[in-house]
Amino acid sequence: MDKARGWYNTGTQCLTSSKEIKTRAGLITLIGAPNVGKSTLLNQLVGAKVSIVTHKVQTTRRRVHGIVICNNDQFIFVDTPGIFESRRPLDHVMVNKTWRQIKNSDVVCLVIDSAKGLKGESEVILRKISCIKLPKILLINKIDRVKREKLFQLVINANEYTYFDNTFMISALNGDGCKDILNHIRNFLPVVPWLYPPNQVSNVSQRMLSSEITREKLYLCLHQELPYSARVEVECWEEKIDGSLKIDQTIYIERLSQKRILIGNKGKTIKRISSMARKELSELLKRQVHLFLLVKVRERWVDNSEPDPEMGLSFLD
Repeated sequence: MDKARGWYNTGTQCLTSSKEIKTRAGLITLIGAPNVGKSTLLNQLVGAKVSIVTHKVQTTRRRVHGIVICNNDQFIFVDTPGIFESRRPLDHVMVNKTWRQIKNSDVVCLVIDSAKGLKGESEVILRKISCIKLPKILLINKIDRVKREKLFQLVINANEYTYFDNTFMISALNGDGCKDILNHIRNFLPVVPWLYPPNQVSNVSQRMLSSEITREKLYLCLHQELPYSARVEVECWEEKIDGSLKIDQTIYIERLSQKRILIGNKGKTIKRISSMARKELSELLKRQVHLFLLVKVRERWVDNSEPDPEMGLSFLD
């Protein structure tokens, strides 16, 4: 109940009383190494795009809540940044935030990439969560990439590190096995009023989602040419009389050389990024979007010591 009260303080109103209808609600935190499919799984469970997905390590920077309602149960899945050995201040802050989020959860789901197995970060995470006294569920993702025998051995090996209440073989990309997770998790949810309105699918505002969509297109277009430290800020969000939407965004990168790459020859790269982002935003928001991008250099912004309210992070943590 203490967790629920904390949520109410954010301004979210309870629409249902648990005395009238027996409702359940709780936080389910998705953790794992970078690029194991947490964001893809979140989008699959919600049935809508609430978290961006790219090949870049640490694409997810903030805790994104994806809200799923099934009968009288409200599942709040929390997508967290991938856990790895942090080197830069931004990495350190994100990883620490993830570990603190775990402590505030009702259920912890560890996502493992079946093709990568338990190497590297996944093994480190398994060792650390062994002392966590919360319901833990193991999700073996990308099961279509490996043989069945290897999957079973992977489950056995993972359970040698810590106890899991259950294990699910899933494919976050096509949805195989994903809905089965809900039926099991509901048993661990506390009986409390819903924490979000029934028509809300995420804690991410449309304004914030627009900046994330643009950042996603940056990574998809530039691949390894642009460091993941690029960020996007919304400068203007203007509703037009004809129902369309005008969005001005600034893309911040750390070096002048990156700016040249981002803009491209005769502006072709930035135009492509803008076109891709505008198209997806128009589809998501179901209206015409006019998107204008500006590129600026902000040297070593990831090493800044000031709080970053746009990302929900503070470098002082």
